[in-house]
Amino acid sequence: MTDRRGVIAKRAEDLLPDVPYVRGWMHARRAAGALAEQLTALGLDSDFPGLTADVNVRGDGLVRLGTIRPEAAALVAELVITGLAEKARSEARPQAPTDAVSKEPSAA
Repeated sequence: MTDRRGVIAKRAEDLLPDVPYVRGWMHARRAAGALAEQLTALGLDSDFPGLTADVNVRGDGLVRLGTIRPEAAALVAELVITGLAEKARSEARPQAPTDAVSKEPSAA
């Protein structure tokens, strides 16, 4: 499988020498674990029983969501939209200067 950017190659079934499969798989495992934690916190872990880490033939990590219900996909899309909207709002808010410390003149 290949996406429009050519990022995702065929899944690694036969491993080749000199390809860092473990590094890619560990990266995918950490990402899948982080996603699983958030899904569990939202009570959605049972909607993603096929969530696993994998690796492609080039050693790139993959996170497989597995087969999910349309309602679960719609909910994830809604969560992404909400997160992006919140990010845009927080970036639009003026930030208070953090390095400026107001000091009163000391009485000598």
